[in-house]
Amino acid sequence: KILLSLLLVTSGLAYSFEPILGRDYSLLENPLPIKQDGKVEVLEIFWYGCGHCYAMESKIKAWNKTTPEYVSFKKMPVTWGAIHRLHASVFYTIDSLKYDKDLHAAVFSTIHNERNFLASEQAVNKFFNKLGIQSSDVSKYLNSFGIKQKVKRSIELTKQFKVDSVPMIIVDGKYKVAARDTALQTVDYLVEMQKSES
Repeated sequence: KILLSLLLVTSGLAYSFEPILGRDYSLLENPLPIKQDGKVEVLEIFWYGCGHCYAMESKIKAWNKTTPEYVSFKKMPVTWGAIHRLHASVFYTIDSLKYDKDLHAAVFSTIHNERNFLASEQAVNKFFNKLGIQSSDVSKYLNSFGIKQKVKRSIELTKQFKVDSVPMIIVDGKYKVAARDTALQTVDYLVEMQKSES
């Protein structure tokens, strides 16, 4: 009976979780205009080299598989310094390559499990070559005008959102979610709150 009571209390607490403004999330000082397209955009800002982002990756993938159809999930690489911008170019190159393997997971793995930090274009090319992707294909995208424009946009948003740590989750360009254990519960709460405005 005691165990059952504890289980009920614990599940009740989890169920009644209500995020608190100022603790679990905050309003962005300079929000993006809401697109009014019927979608609530959830944007994860991350860096391949961040251990917390690596730990978050499996959780956010699992979460994304269960989201309602009115949720649009995207990722954006942070762009603080030269290494972040190189990794941002890698991120957008992977998206452009449209390869059938999970190359994002491979980047996380080589950095955190093999200690290959992909700190130069040469290292990036070697990494892709090992996966069977030609240097010419990588170079075509990595330094292309299109990728540079995407990195430039990431730089602008990194500044606009005042990204001071990663991972960070932005809901509908309006709310910034703190990287706590309850982050995804907070995101779910904000999505439901925001969906009538999107």
